Amino acid sequence: MSTPLAERIRPLTLEDYLSQQHLIGNNGALTQQIKSGVFSSMIFWGPPGTGKTTLATIIASQSERPFYQLSAIDSGVAAIRAVIEKAKQADTLFTSKNPILFIDEIHRFSKSQQDSLLGAVEKGLVTLIGATTENPSFEVIPALLSRCQVYILKSFTRKDLGDLLIRAIEKDAILKQYNINIKEDEALIRLSGGDARKLLNMLELVVLSDVQKNTSNERTTVTVTNAMVLNKVQKNTVLYDKTGEQHYDIISAFIKSIRGSDPNAAVYWLARMIEGGEDVKFIARRLLILASEDIGNANPNALLLATSTFQAVTSIGYPEARIILSQCVIYLATSAKSNASYKAINTAQQLVKQTGDLSVPLSIRNAPTKLMKELGYGKNYEYAHDYENNFVPHEFLPEEIKGTVFYTPGDNPKENHLRNYLKKLWKDRYDY
Repeated sequence: MSTPLAERIRPLTLEDYLSQQHLIGNNGALTQQIKSGVFSSMIFWGPPGTGKTTLATIIASQSERPFYQLSAIDSGVAAIRAVIEKAKQADTLFTSKNPILFIDEIHRFSKSQQDSLLGAVEKGLVTLIGATTENPSFEVIPALLSRCQVYILKSFTRKDLGDLLIRAIEKDAILKQYNINIKEDEALIRLSGGDARKLLNMLELVVLSDVQKNTSNERTTVTVTNAMVLNKVQKNTVLYDKTGEQHYDIISAFIKSIRGSDPNAAVYWLARMIEGGEDVKFIARRLLILASEDIGNANPNALLLATSTFQAVTSIGYPEARIILSQCVIYLATSAKSNASYKAINTAQQLVKQTGDLSVPLSIRNAPTKLMKELGYGKNYEYAHDYENNFVPHEFLPEEIKGTVFYTPGDNPKENHLRNYLKKLWKDRYDY
């Protein structure tokens, strides 16, 4: 048997497609587009095994469009150009039946490969559907991203996975040869991590490895239990699941260890991720966020080092990137901490939502024309550099919220210095 179970029961219609109701349900973001057959290029972003390829093939089938599929792993610019040339020859330009070009793992395409898609997408020669497990904001070039709608696919829910098990047992020609009783499914569900493909692969492994030669006319009975699954599957399952619950638990432990100034625990969790095959760029991105959110102006160099770390691991890759990550993690864990900048923007955004679009004070409005100057734009603005110590106590906030404090310096040497500096400048206006 060469075709995996997941491929044998891949759904061919939307009616058979499980999960992603936020996209293809009654009020789904894609529902009307799919029904009408008119849609723009798009990118499906989600964990492995969430139906990205399946959804793309169903869209192509339902819209009756030619369907070309490439994988970023083994396709280069030449392959892309060959598909685009086929689309030109099909003479479908300016119709709703232009071909669909599906590119799996589009995040693996280089900039030049992605650039080669721009013209065809822009002119409508092809409708691009890209699939990625990585954040397209980081992995897809801006010019291509701006021409696509991004749709997020979610991991399968427990109910989805349970329904998928039932469908496999009832519909698959091979599994129907046996009496399969799923007495317990907790281990299958947990180890799948929301990945439908992994779930079906495990089910097939467990069932076929348990089948004994049966000389009678009765069908072989297989009873699936948690113990059976753990015994036959877990030995071959990586302890760190990049797409499952443990992924989120370990990254949480990692971030909290650094925030809690424990370099030993932080390096341990870093090692767990590295050994589990986590993308080093994902780790570096989280360090970038942490450097600003949890350290901030208590140590501005933290963000600089985190930025350099991201650039370095992107250039170097595994395994040497682990050394750079370790250095950065230890530096961040042993640094002074402050979330004052993080709290400041949260407070400011909340006030903006509450107060709406307050008017910019006239004195600090831009006045590029004579009319604007006559209307008082920029009038009475005090240019800080014209005053002693490059400072004058001007009013920069809207009248309705003047004097509001968003930034409260943290209690650490760097920000205590900032507090004293601000108090010297503003006296009692902001109560520093």
